Formats: sequence, structure tokens, C-alpha cells
Amino acid sequence: MRPRAPEDHRKALEIYSDIVSRLRAVGCVFAEDEARLLLSTAQDPSALAAMVDRRAAGLPLEHVLGWAEFHGLRIAVDPGVFVPRRRTEFLVTQALASAAEGNVVVDLCCGSGAVGAALAAAMDLEVHAVDIDPAAVACARRNVANVYQGDLYAPLPSRLRGHVDVLVANAPYVPTDAIALMPPEARDHEPLVALDGGADGLAVQRRVTAEARDWLRPGGHLLIETSDRQAPHTATAFAEHGLAPRIERSDELSATVVIGTVIGAGVS
Repeated sequence: MRPRAPEDHRKALEIYSDIVSRLRAVGCVFAEDEARLLLSTAQDPSALAAMVDRRAAGLPLEHVLGWAEFHGLRIAVDPGVFVPRRRTEFLVTQALASAAEGNVVVDLCCGSGAVGAALAAAMDLEVHAVDIDPAAVACARRNVANVYQGDLYAPLPSRLRGHVDVLVANAPYVPTDAIALMPPEARDHEPLVALDGGADGLAVQRRVTAEARDWLRPGGHLLIETSDRQAPHTATAFAEHGLAPRIERSDELSATVVIGTVIGAGVS
């Protein structure tokens, strides 16, 4: 590749500086990093201009780029689909610690399929993913195989009942009244079904937990991401439904995962 001419270099710096200034003006905290990502992703100047316009209008960066970095992978993320958070990488690491080669893993409330994709990339697993949102399912199918549309366990193949080794769920856990307090990028551009966890944020988690033993093999594990404040209540629900719970936390990622192991025999 020939060296960039000085005038080309100056022009590139001007474009970069203009993007940074525009993003700063609309409150983007990491304007420099975002400008570099936009520049590296855009195919041509007109595409770049459109991407900067969309970001300046408040769309999440990942929706503008069409992808998100997650657990070392580039995950396709379509507009209107929940953006995987870095803290959810802790759910992946805890699930990998609970799994073994060849295990059957189910990713409930999968969104873009980021968790399932990360698990499949890290270990030889039979991964199945479920989401109720058609847009999320279409997106997840770009990232992971075996994606089903429906409400929690309902669309899963019946052959999995009682034979799942690891269940993971990043179910919505924001209390309904707290949705309005979320950043506009989330509340205005991500589906409510992926955010709203009911009055106390635990409604979907309780449903996941209530049926988990029907799908898990004896000794199988359920892992649910939650908040530090909600974790004791999630753990109580686990215990009430035959799962021995423990709470794991990551200070680095500000993440909390409740892990439950089936006590006694499950469904055969």
C-alpha cells in the first residue's frame, strides 16, 4: 500500500476532527473512539455521513455500526434489537465454568444471540436460543444456529426436556417504573420487552426459574444475570423451585449472576 500523501492525511484528520466535534456536541462521552469506529466501518463518504447523522440523532452506536463487540466477537446487531452489554460477558464466563464439552445449552431471552454465540465460539456445545421478539430472532439467526421464536421454553424441541445441561438467561430485569430513568439510547431504541421486568424487575426471572427443573438434567445449572440488589430475591426463587443457589459478582464489570444447580432428580 502506498504511503498516504500529506494532503490526504490532513483531509482525513479534518474529517475525524469534524466527526468528533459533532458527536461531542450531542453529548457522546467517547466521541474519539466512536469516530474511529465509524470511520473504520463506513464503506464510502456518503455512508459515513449517513452513519454520523444517525449517531448524532441518538441511535445507539451499535445500531449505527451494525455490530457490537462482545466477548471477543463481533456480534451483528440490527436496529430495534437489544444491544449486548459488556457486563453480560460475566454471564458467559460463569456459564463456561458450569459447562463441559458437548453439553446442551439453552440461551433464553437471547436478543441478538450474543451469549449463545460467545458460548459456541468458546466451547464445543449444542446451543439453542430463544426470544419472543421477531426482530431479535431474525438478528440472532445471523449470529448463532438453532434459534426459535416464542415465549421462553414454549418453542424449544420437546427432546430437550430434562436433558439441558446449562440454561442461561439475560431476562429483562429493569423495574417498570425505572424504564423512564434509563438512557434515551436504551429506552427509545431498544424493545420494551427486552427491558421491562415488571413491577420489581423479577417477573420474567420468576417464570424462567419456575420451569427450569423441567428442562434441566439432574445436576444441571441455571444462570441468570440480575442486579446486585435483586440477586438475593432471585436466589430465593431458585431455592423455592428446587435449585441450590449461589451468587457470583464481578466488580470489574459491575455484574451479578445467580447460579442454581438442580437438587435431586429432574424430569426424565
